[in-house]
Amino acid sequence: MRASQNPPTQSPADRPVGGFPGQWWVAHVRPRQEKALARDVLRSGGGYFLPMYEVTKRSGPRQWRSLLPLFPGYVFLCGREEDRLAALKTNRIVKVIDVADQARLVAELTAIQRLVRSRTAMDPYRAMAKGRTCRVRRGPLSGLEGHVVRRKGRLRFVVNVTILGQGAMLEIDAEMLEPAE
Repeated sequence: MRASQNPPTQSPADRPVGGFPGQWWVAHVRPRQEKALARDVLRSGGGYFLPMYEVTKRSGPRQWRSLLPLFPGYVFLCGREEDRLAALKTNRIVKVIDVADQARLVAELTAIQRLVRSRTAMDPYRAMAKGRTCRVRRGPLSGLEGHVVRRKGRLRFVVNVTILGQGAMLEIDAEMLEPAE
């Protein structure tokens, strides 16, 4: 899929995820239906957040870039009950996960949104990070909190999304971090 064919990362595009009107849900979608559901929700005027990351692939001398969902199989939806029902009618959703702690999810998605908007190279982290909690001291991610893990001999900073048991991981220098209180 060409870059121009990808749906936007979020809708409405001009707001922080904390400013989306309505209630949040997590849609567990059928395989490879994240972008299609995002386009459907966009057309219906609903709110969603679909964080994506860029990968570069090679096949012989040919090279191309793709945007992939950071959390494969999931799209974060926000709106009223009518918006939820409209999303369910697309037949792309396997299950809707209700979010009991809306404030926590909004805080975690806000952190992920900052990562996406900073255009920092990141990768999915397929488990909950259990490391020391630290804060970024300076730069575009200043103030962001996450967990520090060591992978392949390097320090990685992971921002968790608790409801999914997953996170977003990026490489970071130790001098950029300070322990969170």
